Order: sequence, then C-alpha cells, then structure tokens
Amino acid sequence: MTSSQRENPEQEVVSREEIYRGKVVSLCVDTIRLPTGATAIREVVHHPGGVVAVPVLDDGRLVLIRQFRYPLQKYILEFPAGKLDISLPPLETIAREVEEETGYRAGEITHETSVYTSPGIIDEVVHLFIARGLVPASQSLEDGEHITVEAYTLEECLRMIETGEIADAKTIVGILWYHLKLGVK
Repeated sequence: MTSSQRENPEQEVVSREEIYRGKVVSLCVDTIRLPTGATAIREVVHHPGGVVAVPVLDDGRLVLIRQFRYPLQKYILEFPAGKLDISLPPLETIAREVEEETGYRAGEITHETSVYTSPGIIDEVVHLFIARGLVPASQSLEDGEHITVEAYTLEECLRMIETGEIADAKTIVGILWYHLKLGVK
C-alpha cells in the first residue's frame, strides 16, 4: 500500500450529488473510485462543527443542562454546547453558549481536545473546552430552547454515565476527559 493510499485510499470522487441543504447540515452522495477500479457510494453529512464545555463551579461541581432534544422527543442531561458560528472562533462561540445556556460567565476557558462525533457518516468535529471561574450572569435561551441548569459532583456524573442517565456522547467524553485531567483513580 502506498503512503497516499494510507492517507486516503478513496481519494478519487467520480461524482457528487447534494441531496439536501438545510440550515445546519447538508447531505451529499459521492460516487468514488476504489484503488481496485471499482466504484462505491459514500453518503456524507456535512456539518460546520461544534463546541462543548465542561463548566466547573468553584466547589468542583460540574454544571450540566437538562435540555429537550426534538429528535429524541425527550429531555437529556448534557453539557452546554453549540454549533460553530463561522463569524466567531470556537473559544468565543463556547463562551457565548456557556453564558446563554447556563447563566454563568466563565472567567477562564481552555481548549482541551477535539473529537469526531460519528466519522463514518458525518464530518462534524466538536471542540471540547473546560470553563472555570464561573460567575452568575443572565441565562438567555433561544426560542424553542427548553433548558434547566443542574450541578453535580464528578462522582455523581460518573455514576449517571453508568446508569445511562447521561447518554450524550459529547458529555460523556467531557466528563471522562475532566476525570483524566484531575488524575483521579
């Protein structure tokens, strides 16, 4: 296998058809040529990317939001997050999201890592931040957002992952990342 095949063995796009373009995502169906000469179909959802924060109160509790998620038709417990705004860098986008969704303004926000949400079908990258130095501010929900703010210890969050009460992937990654950063065994 050549190095370019290791980099991208499916690099030749024969055709691309955009099936859908919405407010947040678009869906393309690509016909690609494989190294064998055969063709294959790849369906790709394009997403601008997102941000998520692990907000930490001075007493060590983590701030989560309980938010209604229409695709699931239920409320789920998650960290504040949002779609990247092309006019703002990720740091500014997450600072805005933390304040709007939780009603806390962060004194310090650090970028920790970036993760792919579901690379088999979507190109979305979510940037993970830790927000500290939280001070009360005004919660400013968008139309259609149904959110309550809750705070839990790290141990409570880990238990809620085990029980399935926390099932949001970006939130699970954030909790586990924070757990590792603390060096807790």
